[in-house]
Amino acid sequence: MTEKKVMNRNLVVLGAIIIQLCLGAIYAWSVFTKKITLAISAGGEYGFTATQAAWVFSAGLAAFALVMVLVGPWAKKEPRKATMLGGIVLGAGYILGGFFGSSFIAQFICIGLIGGAGIGIAYVVPIAVGLKWFPDKKGMIAGLGVAGFGFGATLWVKLAGSWFGGLLNTTSLFGLPGVQSVFIIYGIVFLIVVLIGSIVMVDPPKGYKPKGWKQDSSAKGAAAKSIDYSSKQMLKTPQYYMLLLMFIGSALAGLMVIYCIRLFGVDALQASGFVDNAKSAGIIAGTAMASYAIFNGLGRIIWGTVSDKIGRKLSLFLMFLIQGLMMLFFMKVGGTKTGLIIGASLIGFNFGGNFALFPAITSDFFGLKNLGPNYGWVFLAYGIAGIAGPQVAGYFKDIAGQSGIGVGAWSTPFIIAGVACLISAILAIVVKPPKTDSV
Repeated sequence: MTEKKVMNRNLVVLGAIIIQLCLGAIYAWSVFTKKITLAISAGGEYGFTATQAAWVFSAGLAAFALVMVLVGPWAKKEPRKATMLGGIVLGAGYILGGFFGSSFIAQFICIGLIGGAGIGIAYVVPIAVGLKWFPDKKGMIAGLGVAGFGFGATLWVKLAGSWFGGLLNTTSLFGLPGVQSVFIIYGIVFLIVVLIGSIVMVDPPKGYKPKGWKQDSSAKGAAAKSIDYSSKQMLKTPQYYMLLLMFIGSALAGLMVIYCIRLFGVDALQASGFVDNAKSAGIIAGTAMASYAIFNGLGRIIWGTVSDKIGRKLSLFLMFLIQGLMMLFFMKVGGTKTGLIIGASLIGFNFGGNFALFPAITSDFFGLKNLGPNYGWVFLAYGIAGIAGPQVAGYFKDIAGQSGIGVGAWSTPFIIAGVACLISAILAIVVKPPKTDSV
């Protein structure tokens, strides 16, 4: 079947992008950390510790990854309904977090667990549906399909923090503080926009092939012939566990920096003497945070497109290598405005590449038919890294506050993340497609 008399497949890409813009709100968490960790004695509304703030973020990432696995088989059969449900749950989580999120446990449950679950329900649908409509451009479409997730963080960070005076500073709904008011506004927007995007989340007709496209079984990084592993079959292969470890190592670095970029930036800029007050440092760190998010989105598109040209394995190796080296040098360069922004941008760029390359290589290795549920299992790595990365950063930040170590406390978590990325680079060289006669 060719493209005649079927939906314009470009609408799927547009729908995927607007859905992912909303799902990417989880990456904007760092814009709230300053407000919620400000001590009550200093005028704060919440007085959370850095570790507690990290736990809200980690809960969202873990719920995101776990729910993806749980709903994967159903989402494969009902992509539109899964997207709709994801938008409803995500929106409800933020709205409830707005009304009841005055305590750590309430934010943990509403923003973390419920909001993260909503993201997990909807996230894989645009990727799986998009790759079925674009089997001729897997890497590029995987990148475009999730680019909104990265760009969304910039949108929500800027709206909350600075655009139009910053919603956190100018908004009070129902007499609630700025943080909770923003949660309510965001929840309503997420609910409406994801429901709109869900309209085009439908699989192509059976037997669909783009006009003029013929499957190339010799594509770099792909299995020798068309294969379709079930999740049960995939979990029996060593390749699955190698992909899982690679993803954990790379995601650890990106998620650690997403959580701590503002905290680290403020510490590093003042310790180096580049600025002499926390307010000035915070402005620069906010710019670095937004730059991270922009390059996170660009990395998804560019790394995905590059992988279609040079192969998934080589792309993964280069991405891991660059990321590992950058993490090891981040302590050195983060003490200046230019160094902090460039470092954050490069880390975000490489982190974003994960979300184009891993669904594409999962499809290369294990087939398109069961990509939704299969990628859910690979994406468990993100949940593991989502707990480990922010928790390691939050732990050392709290230790620094208690012991007076200062900015030097950031060295250990960055070294851990850098080494993990370099191990992932080695695994990228070693991993090979599974043998098709084992299916």
